[in-house]
Amino acid sequence: MTILSAQKLLERTFNFAEGELLLINKPYKWTSFDVVGKIRNSLKPLKLKVGHAGTLDPLATGLLILCTGKLTKQIDTFQAEDKEYTGTMILGATTPSFDMETVVDQEYPLTNLTEEAIYAAAAPFTGDIQQYPPAHSAVKVNGERLYVKARRGEEQELRLRFVSVPVFEITRIALPEVDFRIVCSKGTYIRSLVSDFGKHLENGAYLSKLTRTRSGNFFLEDAFEVTDLVEYLKNKREAAAAEQADTNIQ
Repeated sequence: MTILSAQKLLERTFNFAEGELLLINKPYKWTSFDVVGKIRNSLKPLKLKVGHAGTLDPLATGLLILCTGKLTKQIDTFQAEDKEYTGTMILGATTPSFDMETVVDQEYPLTNLTEEAIYAAAAPFTGDIQQYPPAHSAVKVNGERLYVKARRGEEQELRLRFVSVPVFEITRIALPEVDFRIVCSKGTYIRSLVSDFGKHLENGAYLSKLTRTRSGNFFLEDAFEVTDLVEYLKNKREAAAAEQADTNIQ
């Protein structure tokens, strides 16, 4: 297995068919599949499998692991690793999607909230916990994504899931904003965690910013910007074509 990261970009050869692990910084409002499609198109005319190891919501940014070729068989292994996120929640309000995809539907006063209560509220959500996925999520029910049903106004019975949150740290309080750092298991919904955090405070909360900073042993600081990687692959492809053309002339 080879790892393609920003630190290992220059002057190297690739074998995308055998398998490359690509570290990508997913842009804001891109879906994870947008990134996969962009990289797959950049590898043409090679007809290769490209997949990601762990979805990021469109409004989230940060580390997205992509696998190519034969390495796609190991996606489940990479996806099972724990994740680290940093983010910001807004206290005193809620949205149906638990984030900024939908507009605020209810507001609460902040006058009774203290910093001590906010710091203490992280403890009940640390360790092994249960949570419901957001109604606006990619979870499938009867073959259809929940967010599709939610956008039609259909109510669905959500199933509790067990997740692990070894670290839930409040890093900054500047009401209504609260920054945090979380380490969690596969399948944890940070939006749900934030919503439950607000309920615990007898208030409201929704997610306004989220960045995945780590997945397993891979870190965001080693990741490519999508546009930089696409440009690099384009230049590599053109250089190889020119070299082949020179060889044919000789």
